[in-house]
Amino acid sequence: MSFVGQNHIRPLVFCFIYLLSTALLISNLLYYRFYIDFLTSSVFLQLNNVGGLGSSTVELFSPYDLLLLIDVLFFCSFAWFFSKKKEAISRPNGKPYFITAGSFLALTVGLSLVQNPYVLQHDYERDQMVSSLGIYNYQLINVAQSIQAPLKGILANQTVASEIKGEMVDPPPPDTSTFGLASGKNVVFISLESVQNFVIQQENNGEELTPFLNRLLADSFYFPNIYDQTAQGKSSDMEFMLDTGFYPLSSGSAFVRSYTNTFQSLPRILEQHNGYTSAAFHANDATFWNRELMYDALGYHHFFSKEMYNVTVDESVNYGLKDKPFFEQSVPLLKELEEPYSAKFITLTNHFPFLLEEEDQLIEEGETDVGIVNRYFTTVRYLDAAVEQFFQQLKDEDMYEDTMFVLYGDHYGISRQYEKGVHQFLDQEETTFSHIDLQKVPLIIHIPGQTGRTIETEGGQIDIHSTVLHLLGISTNANLSFSYDLFTRPSDMPIIFRDGHFIAQDFLFADHACYERSSNTMIPIQSCSPKQAIVREQLQLSDDFLLGDLLRFME
Repeated sequence: MSFVGQNHIRPLVFCFIYLLSTALLISNLLYYRFYIDFLTSSVFLQLNNVGGLGSSTVELFSPYDLLLLIDVLFFCSFAWFFSKKKEAISRPNGKPYFITAGSFLALTVGLSLVQNPYVLQHDYERDQMVSSLGIYNYQLINVAQSIQAPLKGILANQTVASEIKGEMVDPPPPDTSTFGLASGKNVVFISLESVQNFVIQQENNGEELTPFLNRLLADSFYFPNIYDQTAQGKSSDMEFMLDTGFYPLSSGSAFVRSYTNTFQSLPRILEQHNGYTSAAFHANDATFWNRELMYDALGYHHFFSKEMYNVTVDESVNYGLKDKPFFEQSVPLLKELEEPYSAKFITLTNHFPFLLEEEDQLIEEGETDVGIVNRYFTTVRYLDAAVEQFFQQLKDEDMYEDTMFVLYGDHYGISRQYEKGVHQFLDQEETTFSHIDLQKVPLIIHIPGQTGRTIETEGGQIDIHSTVLHLLGISTNANLSFSYDLFTRPSDMPIIFRDGHFIAQDFLFADHACYERSSNTMIPIQSCSPKQAIVREQLQLSDDFLLGDLLRFME
Protein backbone atom coordinates (compact mmCIF):
# COMPACT_ATOMS: atom_id res chain seq x y z
CA MET A 1 0.00 0.00 0.00
CA SER A 2 1.34 3.39 -0.97
CA PHE A 3 1.72 6.00 1.79
CA VAL A 4 1.88 8.90 -0.65
CA GLY A 5 -0.09 9.20 -3.86
CA GLN A 6 0.69 11.38 -6.82
CA ASN A 7 -1.23 14.33 -5.37
CA HIS A 8 -2.22 13.03 -1.96
CA ILE A 9 -0.60 12.11 1.35
CA ARG A 10 -2.20 9.59 3.64
CA PRO A 11 -3.46 11.18 6.90
CA LEU A 12 -1.73 8.81 9.34
CA VAL A 13 1.62 9.40 7.61
CA PHE A 14 1.05 13.12 8.13
CA CYS A 15 0.32 12.44 11.83
CA PHE A 16 3.45 10.28 12.21
CA ILE A 17 5.72 12.95 10.73
CA TYR A 18 4.16 15.60 12.95
CA LEU A 19 4.60 13.37 16.00
CA LEU A 20 8.29 12.80 15.23
CA SER A 21 8.94 16.53 14.86
CA THR A 22 7.27 17.19 18.22
CA ALA A 23 9.25 14.39 19.87
CA LEU A 24 12.45 15.99 18.56
CA LEU A 25 11.40 19.33 20.02
CA ILE A 26 10.60 17.86 23.45
CA SER A 27 13.82 15.81 23.47
CA ASN A 28 15.86 18.95 22.86
CA LEU A 29 13.94 20.77 25.58
CA LEU A 30 14.65 18.10 28.23
CA TYR A 31 18.26 17.72 27.16
CA TYR A 32 18.80 21.47 27.33
CA ARG A 33 17.40 21.70 30.84
CA PHE A 34 20.24 19.64 32.24
CA TYR A 35 23.08 19.94 29.73
CA ILE A 36 22.39 23.55 28.61
CA ASP A 37 23.00 22.28 25.09
CA PHE A 38 21.11 20.87 22.13
CA LEU A 39 21.01 17.30 20.87
CA THR A 40 23.48 16.31 18.17
CA SER A 41 23.67 13.32 15.87
CA SER A 42 26.46 11.87 18.03
CA VAL A 43 24.29 12.07 21.15
CA PHE A 44 21.47 10.21 19.40
CA LEU A 45 23.96 7.39 18.76
CA GLN A 46 24.91 7.18 22.46
CA LEU A 47 21.59 7.80 24.20
CA ASN A 48 22.18 4.86 26.54
CA ASN A 49 25.01 6.91 28.08
CA VAL A 50 23.09 10.12 28.63
CA GLY A 51 22.97 10.33 32.42
CA GLY A 52 20.18 12.54 33.69
CA LEU A 53 17.81 11.71 30.84
CA GLY A 54 17.12 8.11 31.81
CA SER A 55 15.86 7.42 35.31
CA SER A 56 15.94 11.16 36.05
CA THR A 57 13.68 12.33 33.24
CA VAL A 58 10.81 13.00 35.63
CA GLU A 59 12.92 15.66 37.34
CA LEU A 60 13.35 17.47 34.03
CA PHE A 61 9.69 17.50 33.03
CA SER A 62 7.44 20.47 33.64
CA PRO A 63 3.63 20.23 33.60
CA TYR A 64 3.68 23.00 31.00
CA ASP A 65 5.44 20.61 28.60
CA LEU A 66 2.07 18.95 28.01
CA LEU A 67 1.03 22.07 26.11
CA LEU A 68 3.44 21.00 23.38
CA LEU A 69 1.20 18.02 22.70
CA ILE A 70 -2.01 19.99 22.11
CA ASP A 71 -1.34 20.61 18.43
CA VAL A 72 -0.29 16.96 18.01
CA LEU A 73 -3.64 15.79 19.38
CA PHE A 74 -5.47 18.25 17.15
CA PHE A 75 -3.70 17.31 13.91
CA CYS A 76 -3.70 13.58 14.62
CA SER A 77 -7.44 13.74 15.36
CA PHE A 78 -7.82 15.56 12.07
CA ALA A 79 -5.80 12.81 10.34
CA TRP A 80 -7.79 10.06 12.07
CA PHE A 81 -11.04 11.67 10.87
CA PHE A 82 -9.81 11.58 7.25
CA SER A 83 -8.51 8.01 7.59
CA LYS A 84 -11.89 6.82 8.87
CA LYS A 85 -13.51 8.35 5.79
CA LYS A 86 -10.81 6.60 3.73
CA GLU A 87 -9.84 9.92 2.25
CA ALA A 88 -6.37 11.27 1.59
CA ILE A 89 -5.25 14.80 2.29
CA SER A 90 -4.84 16.73 -0.93
CA ARG A 91 -1.28 17.77 -1.60
CA PRO A 92 -1.07 21.10 -3.44
CA ASN A 93 1.58 21.91 -6.01
CA GLY A 94 4.73 21.99 -3.92
CA LYS A 95 6.96 24.03 -6.20
CA PRO A 96 5.90 27.50 -4.96
CA TYR A 97 6.19 26.32 -1.36
CA PHE A 98 9.69 24.93 -1.85
CA ILE A 99 10.83 28.11 -3.59
CA THR A 100 9.37 30.31 -0.85
CA ALA A 101 10.75 28.15 1.97
CA GLY A 102 14.15 27.94 0.29
CA SER A 103 14.26 31.71 -0.13
CA PHE A 104 13.44 32.35 3.51
CA LEU A 105 16.01 29.75 4.61
CA ALA A 106 18.71 31.35 2.44
CA LEU A 107 17.83 34.76 3.85
CA THR A 108 17.97 33.42 7.43
CA VAL A 109 21.35 31.77 6.89
CA GLY A 110 22.67 34.92 5.22
CA LEU A 111 21.62 37.12 8.12
CA SER A 112 23.13 34.63 10.58
CA LEU A 113 26.47 34.72 8.76
CA VAL A 114 26.46 38.51 8.83
CA GLN A 115 25.94 38.38 12.60
CA ASN A 116 28.50 35.61 13.15
CA PRO A 117 30.67 34.50 10.21
CA TYR A 118 31.70 31.38 12.16
CA VAL A 119 28.20 30.09 12.93
CA LEU A 120 28.41 27.32 10.28
CA GLN A 121 32.15 26.68 10.60
CA HIS A 122 32.13 25.46 14.19
CA ASP A 123 29.54 23.01 15.41
CA TYR A 124 30.09 24.04 19.04
CA GLU A 125 28.24 27.38 18.74
CA ARG A 126 24.95 25.50 18.82
CA ASP A 127 22.90 27.90 20.90
CA GLN A 128 23.60 30.71 18.47
CA MET A 129 22.87 28.42 15.54
CA VAL A 130 19.51 27.42 17.00
CA SER A 131 18.55 31.00 17.83
CA SER A 132 19.49 32.10 14.30
CA LEU A 133 18.21 29.19 12.21
CA GLY A 134 15.65 27.41 14.35
CA ILE A 135 15.79 23.97 15.92
CA TYR A 136 14.87 21.94 12.84
CA ASN A 137 17.26 23.70 10.46
CA TYR A 138 19.96 23.28 13.10
CA GLN A 139 19.33 19.52 13.25
CA LEU A 140 19.72 19.24 9.45
CA ILE A 141 22.98 21.19 9.50
CA ASN A 142 24.27 19.09 12.38
CA VAL A 143 23.58 15.90 10.42
CA ALA A 144 25.60 17.32 7.52
CA GLN A 145 28.47 18.24 9.87
CA SER A 146 28.41 14.76 11.38
CA ILE A 147 28.71 13.18 7.94
CA GLN A 148 31.73 15.37 7.15
CA ALA A 149 33.61 14.53 10.37
CA PRO A 150 34.82 11.00 9.39
CA LEU A 151 36.38 12.42 6.22
CA LYS A 152 39.12 14.02 8.31
CA GLY A 153 40.38 10.61 9.36
CA ILE A 154 40.24 9.29 5.80
CA LEU A 155 42.14 12.25 4.34
CA ALA A 156 44.72 12.52 7.14
CA ASN A 157 48.37 11.72 6.43
CA GLN A 158 51.87 12.32 7.76
CA THR A 159 52.14 15.72 6.08
CA VAL A 160 48.89 16.95 7.59
CA ALA A 161 49.96 15.72 11.02
CA SER A 162 53.34 17.48 10.81
CA GLU A 163 51.75 20.76 9.71
CA ILE A 164 49.29 20.76 12.58
CA LYS A 165 51.94 19.73 15.09
CA GLY A 166 53.97 22.76 14.02
CA GLU A 167 51.15 25.05 15.15
CA MET A 168 51.23 23.76 18.75
CA VAL A 169 52.51 26.09 21.49
CA ASP A 170 55.48 24.91 23.59
CA PRO A 171 54.92 24.85 27.39
CA PRO A 172 56.88 27.26 29.65
CA PRO A 173 59.86 26.02 31.74
CA PRO A 174 58.79 24.03 34.84
CA ASP A 175 58.81 25.30 38.41
CA THR A 176 61.88 23.61 39.86
CA SER A 177 60.62 23.90 43.46
CA THR A 178 57.69 21.56 42.80
CA PHE A 179 59.01 19.45 39.92
CA GLY A 180 59.22 15.79 40.98
CA LEU A 181 57.77 16.27 44.50
CA ALA A 182 55.92 12.97 44.10
CA SER A 183 58.44 11.19 41.90
CA GLY A 184 58.04 7.40 42.02
CA LYS A 185 54.97 7.51 44.27
CA ASN A 186 51.75 5.66 43.58
CA VAL A 187 49.00 7.91 42.23
CA VAL A 188 45.36 7.69 43.29
CA PHE A 189 42.84 9.76 41.34
CA ILE A 190 39.44 10.29 42.95
CA SER A 191 36.75 11.61 40.65
CA LEU A 192 34.32 13.54 42.84
CA GLU A 193 31.05 13.08 40.96
CA SER A 194 29.27 16.40 40.28
CA VAL A 195 31.17 18.29 43.01
CA GLN A 196 31.41 22.03 42.44
CA ASN A 197 33.87 24.20 44.27
CA PHE A 198 31.24 26.33 46.04
CA VAL A 199 30.59 23.48 48.53
CA ILE A 200 34.19 23.53 49.79
CA GLN A 201 34.45 25.29 53.19
CA GLN A 202 30.71 25.97 53.05
CA GLU A 203 28.13 25.28 55.76
CA ASN A 204 24.43 24.47 55.77
CA ASN A 205 22.69 25.41 59.05
CA GLY A 206 26.06 25.46 60.81
CA GLU A 207 27.19 22.05 59.48
CA GLU A 208 30.07 21.71 57.04
CA LEU A 209 29.17 20.21 53.67
CA THR A 210 32.67 18.76 53.20
CA PRO A 211 34.36 18.51 56.63
CA PHE A 212 36.98 15.96 55.54
CA LEU A 213 37.97 17.75 52.35
CA ASN A 214 38.17 21.00 54.34
CA ARG A 215 40.68 19.43 56.74
CA LEU A 216 42.61 17.92 53.84
CA LEU A 217 43.22 21.38 52.35
CA ALA A 218 45.64 22.27 55.14
CA ASP A 219 48.13 19.64 53.96
CA SER A 220 47.45 19.77 50.21
CA PHE A 221 47.87 21.84 47.10
CA TYR A 222 44.42 23.36 46.68
CA PHE A 223 43.43 24.95 43.39
CA PRO A 224 40.12 26.84 43.90
CA ASN A 225 39.98 28.40 40.42
CA ILE A 226 39.70 25.39 38.13
CA TYR A 227 36.83 25.43 35.64
CA ASP A 228 34.62 22.65 34.33
CA GLN A 229 35.49 22.21 30.63
CA THR A 230 33.40 19.13 29.89
CA ALA A 231 30.91 19.03 27.03
CA GLN A 232 28.28 16.45 26.05
CA GLY A 233 30.39 13.58 27.37
CA LYS A 234 30.39 14.94 30.95
CA SER A 235 32.25 12.38 33.20
CA SER A 236 33.87 10.71 30.19
CA ASP A 237 35.04 14.12 28.94
CA MET A 238 36.77 14.76 32.26
CA GLU A 239 38.51 11.41 32.07
CA PHE A 240 39.52 12.14 28.50
CA MET A 241 41.11 15.48 29.40
CA LEU A 242 42.89 13.95 32.39
CA ASP A 243 44.32 11.07 30.38
CA THR A 244 45.20 12.87 27.12
CA GLY A 245 45.47 16.62 27.70
CA PHE A 246 43.16 17.18 24.71
CA TYR A 247 39.87 19.05 24.66
CA PRO A 248 36.74 16.91 24.49
CA LEU A 249 34.76 16.78 21.28
CA SER A 250 32.00 19.37 21.01
CA SER A 251 29.49 16.78 19.84
CA GLY A 252 29.09 13.46 21.61
CA SER A 253 31.87 11.84 23.63
CA ALA A 254 35.42 11.07 22.53
CA PHE A 255 35.08 7.84 24.54
CA VAL A 256 32.40 6.73 22.09
CA ARG A 257 33.62 8.38 18.88
CA SER A 258 37.41 8.04 19.11
CA TYR A 259 38.11 4.74 20.88
CA THR A 260 40.02 3.40 17.85
CA ASN A 261 42.46 6.33 17.91
CA THR A 262 46.10 6.31 18.93
CA PHE A 263 46.83 8.30 22.12
CA GLN A 264 49.84 9.56 24.05
CA SER A 265 47.91 8.97 27.24
CA LEU A 266 48.76 9.31 30.90
CA PRO A 267 48.81 5.50 31.47
CA ARG A 268 51.24 5.04 28.56
CA ILE A 269 53.49 7.92 29.61
CA LEU A 270 53.69 6.61 33.19
CA GLU A 271 54.43 3.08 32.00
CA GLN A 272 57.20 4.29 29.67
CA HIS A 273 58.92 6.42 32.30
CA ASN A 274 58.57 4.50 35.57
CA GLY A 275 56.83 1.23 34.70
CA TYR A 276 53.51 2.20 36.28
CA THR A 277 50.55 -0.16 36.34
CA SER A 278 47.34 1.73 35.50
CA ALA A 279 43.88 0.72 36.67
CA ALA A 280 40.39 2.20 36.72
CA PHE A 281 37.73 1.42 39.33
CA HIS A 282 34.06 2.09 38.62
CA ALA A 283 31.14 0.05 39.95
CA ASN A 284 29.01 0.56 36.87
CA ASP A 285 28.61 -1.41 33.64
CA ALA A 286 31.87 -1.74 31.73
CA THR A 287 30.14 -0.58 28.57
CA PHE A 288 28.84 2.69 30.06
CA TRP A 289 30.45 5.57 28.12
CA ASN A 290 32.23 2.81 26.17
CA ARG A 291 34.84 2.66 28.95
CA GLU A 292 35.72 -0.98 28.31
CA LEU A 293 37.04 -0.24 24.80
CA MET A 294 38.35 3.25 25.49
CA TYR A 295 40.41 2.21 28.51
CA ASP A 296 42.12 -0.34 26.31
CA ALA A 297 42.89 2.38 23.74
CA LEU A 298 44.30 4.60 26.50
CA GLY A 299 46.60 1.86 27.77
CA TYR A 300 44.98 0.87 31.07
CA HIS A 301 46.12 -2.52 32.33
CA HIS A 302 43.05 -3.21 34.50
CA PHE A 303 39.44 -2.08 34.63
CA PHE A 304 37.48 -3.10 37.70
CA SER A 305 33.85 -2.57 36.70
CA LYS A 306 30.50 -3.61 38.16
CA GLU A 307 31.21 -7.31 37.57
CA MET A 308 34.04 -7.17 40.13
CA TYR A 309 31.85 -5.79 42.92
CA ASN A 310 29.11 -7.19 45.12
CA VAL A 311 26.31 -4.84 44.08
CA THR A 312 23.13 -5.34 46.08
CA VAL A 313 19.86 -3.42 46.07
CA ASP A 314 20.42 -2.22 49.65
CA GLU A 315 23.85 -0.81 48.82
CA SER A 316 22.86 0.83 45.53
CA VAL A 317 21.25 4.13 44.68
CA ASN A 318 20.57 6.00 41.48
CA TYR A 319 23.30 4.86 39.03
CA GLY A 320 24.91 2.06 40.99
CA LEU A 321 26.87 1.05 44.07
CA LYS A 322 27.03 3.64 46.83
CA ASP A 323 30.40 5.26 47.34
CA LYS A 324 31.15 3.83 50.80
CA PRO A 325 30.84 0.15 49.80
CA PHE A 326 32.51 1.03 46.49
CA PHE A 327 35.68 2.24 48.21
CA GLU A 328 35.52 -0.53 50.82
CA GLN A 329 35.39 -3.25 48.16
CA SER A 330 38.02 -1.51 46.03
CA VAL A 331 40.85 -1.58 48.57
CA PRO A 332 41.52 -5.37 48.30
CA LEU A 333 41.63 -4.99 44.50
CA LEU A 334 44.03 -2.06 44.83
CA LYS A 335 46.32 -4.08 47.09
CA GLU A 336 46.81 -6.63 44.31
CA LEU A 337 48.24 -4.09 41.84
CA GLU A 338 51.94 -4.10 41.13
CA GLU A 339 53.66 -0.93 42.33
CA PRO A 340 54.10 1.79 41.35
CA TYR A 341 50.51 2.13 40.23
CA SER A 342 48.15 4.78 38.97
CA ALA A 343 44.59 4.09 40.08
CA LYS A 344 41.50 6.08 39.15
CA PHE A 345 38.33 5.81 41.25
CA ILE A 346 35.06 7.08 39.76
CA THR A 347 32.35 7.74 42.34
CA LEU A 348 28.61 7.60 41.66
CA THR A 349 26.37 8.58 44.56
CA ASN A 350 26.49 12.36 44.10
CA HIS A 351 24.77 12.14 40.71
CA PHE A 352 21.72 14.03 39.50
CA PRO A 353 18.97 13.92 40.77
CA PHE A 354 20.86 13.41 44.08
CA LEU A 355 18.86 10.64 45.72
CA LEU A 356 19.86 9.16 49.06
CA GLU A 357 18.08 7.07 51.68
CA GLU A 358 17.44 8.76 54.99
CA GLU A 359 19.76 6.42 56.92
CA ASP A 360 22.69 7.52 54.72
CA GLN A 361 22.03 11.24 55.11
CA LEU A 362 24.64 12.84 57.37
CA ILE A 363 23.38 16.39 57.07
CA GLU A 364 20.01 18.08 56.72
CA GLU A 365 18.75 19.03 53.30
CA GLY A 366 19.11 22.64 52.24
CA GLU A 367 16.34 25.17 52.64
CA THR A 368 16.32 26.83 49.23
CA ASP A 369 13.36 26.99 46.87
CA VAL A 370 14.94 24.36 44.60
CA GLY A 371 14.62 20.72 45.71
CA ILE A 372 17.50 19.54 43.51
CA VAL A 373 19.89 21.92 45.31
CA ASN A 374 18.57 20.93 48.73
CA ARG A 375 19.20 17.21 48.05
CA TYR A 376 22.60 17.97 46.54
CA PHE A 377 23.94 18.95 49.97
CA THR A 378 23.13 15.52 51.42
CA THR A 379 24.83 13.55 48.63
CA VAL A 380 27.90 15.82 48.68
CA ARG A 381 28.21 15.23 52.43
CA TYR A 382 27.89 11.48 51.92
CA LEU A 383 30.64 11.52 49.27
CA ASP A 384 32.91 13.48 51.62
CA ALA A 385 32.42 10.82 54.31
CA ALA A 386 33.10 8.04 51.80
CA VAL A 387 36.41 9.65 50.79
CA GLU A 388 37.38 10.02 54.47
CA GLN A 389 36.63 6.33 55.01
CA PHE A 390 38.77 5.45 51.97
CA PHE A 391 41.74 7.45 53.28
CA GLN A 392 41.46 5.73 56.65
CA GLN A 393 41.35 2.29 55.01
CA LEU A 394 44.53 3.06 53.08
CA LYS A 395 46.24 4.24 56.27
CA ASP A 396 45.19 1.05 58.06
CA GLU A 397 46.65 -1.02 55.20
CA ASP A 398 49.93 1.01 55.08
CA MET A 399 49.03 2.20 51.58
CA TYR A 400 48.82 5.91 52.36
CA GLU A 401 52.30 7.36 52.88
CA ASP A 402 53.78 6.47 49.48
CA THR A 403 50.85 7.78 47.46
CA MET A 404 49.93 11.07 45.79
CA PHE A 405 46.17 11.73 45.88
CA VAL A 406 44.50 13.79 43.16
CA LEU A 407 40.89 14.70 43.94
CA TYR A 408 38.85 16.64 41.39
CA GLY A 409 35.26 17.55 40.60
CA ASP A 410 34.38 15.91 37.30
CA HIS A 411 31.71 18.41 36.18
CA TYR A 412 28.97 20.63 37.52
CA GLY A 413 26.16 19.03 39.50
CA ILE A 414 23.73 21.93 39.50
CA SER A 415 22.97 22.98 35.93
CA ARG A 416 21.91 26.48 35.01
CA GLN A 417 18.29 25.34 35.13
CA TYR A 418 18.58 24.96 38.94
CA GLU A 419 21.21 27.58 39.80
CA LYS A 420 18.61 29.86 41.35
CA GLY A 421 18.78 27.69 44.46
CA VAL A 422 22.57 27.99 44.71
CA HIS A 423 22.42 31.77 44.31
CA GLN A 424 19.80 31.85 47.05
CA PHE A 425 21.98 29.67 49.31
CA LEU A 426 25.07 31.84 48.71
CA ASP A 427 23.02 35.05 48.90
CA GLN A 428 24.31 36.26 45.56
CA GLU A 429 22.77 37.88 42.52
CA GLU A 430 22.13 35.85 39.37
CA THR A 431 24.51 37.26 36.75
CA THR A 432 26.74 35.94 34.00
CA PHE A 433 29.70 36.30 36.36
CA SER A 434 28.04 34.37 39.20
CA HIS A 435 27.06 31.64 36.73
CA ILE A 436 30.63 31.33 35.47
CA ASP A 437 31.92 31.28 39.05
CA LEU A 438 29.72 28.23 39.71
CA GLN A 439 31.54 26.38 36.92
CA LYS A 440 34.55 26.03 39.21
CA VAL A 441 35.33 22.52 40.44
CA PRO A 442 37.74 21.63 43.27
CA LEU A 443 41.21 20.29 42.59
CA ILE A 444 43.06 18.98 45.65
CA ILE A 445 46.46 17.31 45.33
CA HIS A 446 47.59 15.68 48.56
CA ILE A 447 51.14 14.41 48.97
CA PRO A 448 51.68 13.04 52.51
CA GLY A 449 54.44 14.93 54.28
CA GLN A 450 54.24 18.00 52.05
CA THR A 451 53.14 21.40 53.36
CA GLY A 452 49.80 22.55 52.00
CA ARG A 453 49.29 25.65 49.88
CA THR A 454 46.37 27.34 48.15
CA ILE A 455 47.27 28.20 44.57
CA GLU A 456 45.02 30.85 43.06
CA THR A 457 46.10 30.23 39.46
CA GLU A 458 43.14 30.08 37.10
CA GLY A 459 43.01 27.01 34.90
CA GLY A 460 40.82 24.27 33.53
CA GLN A 461 40.35 20.56 34.08
CA ILE A 462 42.53 19.90 31.05
CA ASP A 463 45.51 21.26 33.02
CA ILE A 464 45.39 18.46 35.59
CA HIS A 465 47.12 16.19 33.03
CA SER A 466 50.36 18.21 32.88
CA THR A 467 50.25 19.16 36.56
CA VAL A 468 50.31 15.49 37.60
CA LEU A 469 53.20 14.73 35.24
CA HIS A 470 55.08 17.75 36.62
CA LEU A 471 54.74 16.56 40.23
CA LEU A 472 55.89 13.08 39.19
CA GLY A 473 59.03 14.60 37.66
CA ILE A 474 58.11 13.82 34.04
CA SER A 475 58.77 16.56 31.50
CA THR A 476 55.85 17.44 29.23
CA ASN A 477 57.99 18.99 26.49
CA ALA A 478 57.87 15.89 24.29
CA ASN A 479 54.14 15.29 24.79
CA LEU A 480 51.55 16.70 22.43
CA SER A 481 48.74 18.17 24.52
CA PHE A 482 46.80 21.35 25.23
CA SER A 483 47.37 21.02 28.97
CA TYR A 484 49.48 23.42 31.06
CA ASP A 485 51.16 22.70 34.37
CA LEU A 486 49.19 24.77 36.89
CA PHE A 487 52.35 25.82 38.73
CA THR A 488 53.55 27.74 35.66
CA ARG A 489 50.42 28.20 33.55
CA PRO A 490 50.81 31.31 31.31
CA SER A 491 48.46 34.07 32.47
CA ASP A 492 47.89 35.22 28.88
CA MET A 493 46.47 31.84 27.79
CA PRO A 494 42.66 31.86 28.16
CA ILE A 495 40.72 29.08 29.88
CA ILE A 496 38.73 27.62 27.01
CA PHE A 497 35.25 26.15 27.21
CA ARG A 498 34.08 23.71 24.58
CA ASP A 499 31.27 26.02 23.43
CA GLY A 500 33.79 28.70 22.44
CA HIS A 501 33.36 30.81 25.57
CA PHE A 502 36.49 31.65 27.54
CA ILE A 503 38.00 33.35 30.57
CA ALA A 504 41.05 35.53 30.02
CA GLN A 505 43.08 37.63 32.41
CA ASP A 506 41.11 40.80 31.65
CA PHE A 507 38.04 39.58 29.80
CA LEU A 508 35.21 37.08 30.02
CA PHE A 509 33.43 35.90 26.88
CA ALA A 510 30.14 34.22 27.78
CA ASP A 511 26.58 34.19 26.52
CA HIS A 512 28.02 35.57 23.26
CA ALA A 513 29.00 38.82 24.93
CA CYS A 514 32.31 40.32 26.04
CA TYR A 515 32.78 41.49 29.63
CA GLU A 516 35.53 43.40 31.39
CA ARG A 517 36.38 41.44 34.51
CA SER A 518 37.70 44.37 36.55
CA SER A 519 34.40 46.23 36.30
CA ASN A 520 31.98 43.33 35.66
CA THR A 521 30.53 45.29 32.76
CA MET A 522 29.70 44.40 29.16
CA ILE A 523 32.02 45.98 26.60
CA PRO A 524 32.17 45.93 22.77
CA ILE A 525 32.62 42.38 21.54
CA GLN A 526 35.65 43.46 19.48
CA SER A 527 37.62 43.70 22.75
CA CYS A 528 37.46 39.91 23.01
CA SER A 529 38.34 39.26 19.35
CA PRO A 530 42.11 38.61 19.83
CA LYS A 531 41.43 35.95 22.47
CA GLN A 532 38.56 34.54 20.44
CA ALA A 533 41.01 33.88 17.63
CA ILE A 534 43.23 31.90 20.03
CA VAL A 535 40.25 29.94 21.32
CA ARG A 536 39.07 28.98 17.83
CA GLU A 537 42.59 27.97 16.85
CA GLN A 538 43.12 25.79 19.93
CA LEU A 539 39.77 24.02 19.60
CA GLN A 540 40.31 23.48 15.88
CA LEU A 541 43.77 22.01 16.46
CA SER A 542 42.43 19.64 19.11
CA ASP A 543 39.57 18.56 16.85
CA ASP A 544 41.96 18.06 13.92
CA PHE A 545 44.09 15.71 16.01
CA LEU A 546 41.11 13.73 17.28
CA LEU A 547 38.95 13.52 14.17
CA GLY A 548 41.98 12.86 11.97
CA ASP A 549 43.58 10.44 14.46
CA LEU A 550 46.84 12.25 13.73
CA LEU A 551 48.83 10.79 16.63
CA ARG A 552 49.01 7.50 14.69
CA PHE A 553 51.54 9.24 12.43
CA MET A 554 53.75 10.31 15.34
CA GLU A 555 54.47 7.05 17.15
